[in-house]
Amino acid sequence: MKRADELARANAALRERPSRLSEASHRINESLGFGTVLAGVLDSACALTGAKSGVITLLDDSGQVQDFLAHGISSNKAQSLWSMPQNSKFFDYLGKISDPVRVKDLRSYARKLGFPEFRPPTTASPVLAILMAPILHLNELVGHIYVGEKGDGREFTLEDEEVLVVFASQAALAIANARRYREEQETRAYLETLINTSPVGVAVFNAKTGKLVSYNRETERMFMTLSSPGYTVEELLKVMTVRRASGWEYTLEDGPVDKSLRSGETVRSEEVVYSVPDGRSLTALVNGTPIRSDDGDIISFVFTLQDMAPLKEMERMRAEFLAMVSHELRTPLSAVKGSITTLLDPSTTLNPAETHQFHQIINTQTDRMRELIADLLDVARIESGTLSVLPKPAEVVDLIAEAHNAFQSGGAKHELHTKFAPDLPLILADRLRIIQVLCNLLSNAARYSPDRLPIRVSASREGLLVVISVSDKGKGIPAESLPHLFGKFSRNDAENQSEETGLGLAICKGIVEAHGGRIWAESDGPAMGTTVSFTIPAVGQPTNVSPAKGTQPLTRSSSQSMEERLRILVVDDDLLALRYVRDTLAKAGYTTIVTGDPQEALVLMYEKKPHLALLDLMLPGTDGIDLMKEILEINNVPVIFLSAYDQDQMIARAFDMGAADYVVKPFSPTELTARIRGALRKWTGPDPLKPFVLGEMTIDYVTRQVILARESVRLTAIEYRTLVELSLNAGHVVTYENLLKEVWDVGSHGDRRPIRTVINTLRRKLNDDADNPTYIFTEPRVGYRFASPESRKEDPH
Repeated sequence: MKRADELARANAALRERPSRLSEASHRINESLGFGTVLAGVLDSACALTGAKSGVITLLDDSGQVQDFLAHGISSNKAQSLWSMPQNSKFFDYLGKISDPVRVKDLRSYARKLGFPEFRPPTTASPVLAILMAPILHLNELVGHIYVGEKGDGREFTLEDEEVLVVFASQAALAIANARRYREEQETRAYLETLINTSPVGVAVFNAKTGKLVSYNRETERMFMTLSSPGYTVEELLKVMTVRRASGWEYTLEDGPVDKSLRSGETVRSEEVVYSVPDGRSLTALVNGTPIRSDDGDIISFVFTLQDMAPLKEMERMRAEFLAMVSHELRTPLSAVKGSITTLLDPSTTLNPAETHQFHQIINTQTDRMRELIADLLDVARIESGTLSVLPKPAEVVDLIAEAHNAFQSGGAKHELHTKFAPDLPLILADRLRIIQVLCNLLSNAARYSPDRLPIRVSASREGLLVVISVSDKGKGIPAESLPHLFGKFSRNDAENQSEETGLGLAICKGIVEAHGGRIWAESDGPAMGTTVSFTIPAVGQPTNVSPAKGTQPLTRSSSQSMEERLRILVVDDDLLALRYVRDTLAKAGYTTIVTGDPQEALVLMYEKKPHLALLDLMLPGTDGIDLMKEILEINNVPVIFLSAYDQDQMIARAFDMGAADYVVKPFSPTELTARIRGALRKWTGPDPLKPFVLGEMTIDYVTRQVILARESVRLTAIEYRTLVELSLNAGHVVTYENLLKEVWDVGSHGDRRPIRTVINTLRRKLNDDADNPTYIFTEPRVGYRFASPESRKEDPH
């Protein structure tokens, strides 16, 4: 009777198996959420096999565990089990198996395979039965499902194994779909963020319905300037009128897309006026492109809109500036003309005091005209890149003292309080030009602060630079005005317009940048005062930086200048510009390597190993930013862009992608060489370090060479930086977070997959076995550890 009952239960279980598998498969396919799918797979695997606990691991392209989830035990305990040093090799072995594994005692099984140090979890039974099934997708191993400890205390059966294998094959497709969905969502989020942060408006219309499908923040900002409170962009479109450059007008309520565009017309750089019934309008530079289906039908239109208001505002400011300059020139000229006319009038009898007064008027007003003309000429030189500076070693204190004397002799009533750091070095400066900057800053501070309040001047050293600051306790500057303070037509407010042209700070900016420095302003707001600071290169040895950044050490000889040994790669398809830069650098003592071909530039970068690269922004077949990325992969050197594009967005993009500097054409030889010196100072590497020797491998930090068994190992820039970071911390664990920060220059939550790819490549190039490593040891779930020379001396095997 008992035998019959067992057979009946077995038959019932066999009949239930297909339905249970079907239910489990249906459950894991209900969602595309990656976390939901993994949890469903693991819960169903435990339910199908009657297991108390389970773990699912998913592998990345390099075979390393990328995703990890536990059931029945805490995630921390499960991860600690996997990452324990005595267990990691055993689980690495299991992670490469593409066949199911069913054992009644996990510890005995590990010992049988040659892993006697394996320790099962302390919460498990003394005899831990486990069942493992591979997750195969398109015949590729993508992960494993582990289940352990049946609820009834029995061993896992062959039927359990068959069920788990079948379920794992069904789960593989659900996991692959969830992964693709996750990647699609990440890509979508990336594109949405990119479009939303663009300074150009983007709008998409449906071609059939004419409805607005999507738009970015800049489009919303532009159109909401025409909106009344409470209106949305969609509601605003219903009352908006569009006037194209041809004069054709139509309302967006009748159809957001012009009939001519419905035929497939492409709009290129057309000024379009958008207006609303109350008379308000905005002008935008519009580009429009139809999007077609596979059948050739137009399904949508994509428009980009650039707000013309800032350009029109610049034109207005330019006109005001010209009118103001004209007035400023006419005022002293009228005074001079009137004084001379009076002095030359034979019918006028003047006593000596009156004659002297007229002479004083002529002298004062001609000085005013000379200063104004000098300012205009300086601005013109800055604009054309021909502002001349002759930097020589100078004492900061002496320059500030001379500027103070000139400031006081001009009738200034403010006290000057100074504060200097004790370790100030000499600076490399054109004495007259820097005094001009200081005088402008002092005059500007005096103009906007009461006579009873002092002006403070300070100087301090910051690395390779000296920072000089001029502070006042005057009117202060609103935060929104700070970015525009150094523009050619910028003035703090509408007051004092007859007293200054607004050129002073623009000239200061040009002079400081010609020295290779930068200038900026800080203010806590109106009535809180202002501090203007600028940097000037210091004379002397640069400070050290970590070699982990992959910089190339540059040392200065006492008998030979640095420039005489430095090689500079110049890439420009304009032959005249190429010759001009080559001649400029040759006169400055640099060795130049020139080419107009971007592909040849990569070859020269690898063969000649230049210390710095000068790139034109627009090159045949590519742009300078893409070329810079490839150059930095070969060798991490400073890259300076030479471009005729003086646009804030373009300059910001270049700096965001890793440029060391950005020089707008045309430029003077003095400015170019100063920018090069500044970039090299920032990029200067460490003093020569002793080579790192470990077994047959040697890392020479000075020459950036890696030698293995007397043979040179060729590494990319990212591979070399990774190897240096590991070797500098030999014997210690370098976490994923540290590698992302120090080598990849990203936050701790960056993608770890590139790290694993680089480590696998390094192991291959160093003939290092991941299962029995000599150099690079994996610390599961944590990072990597590089062997130390001391540990090899203690254990040569």
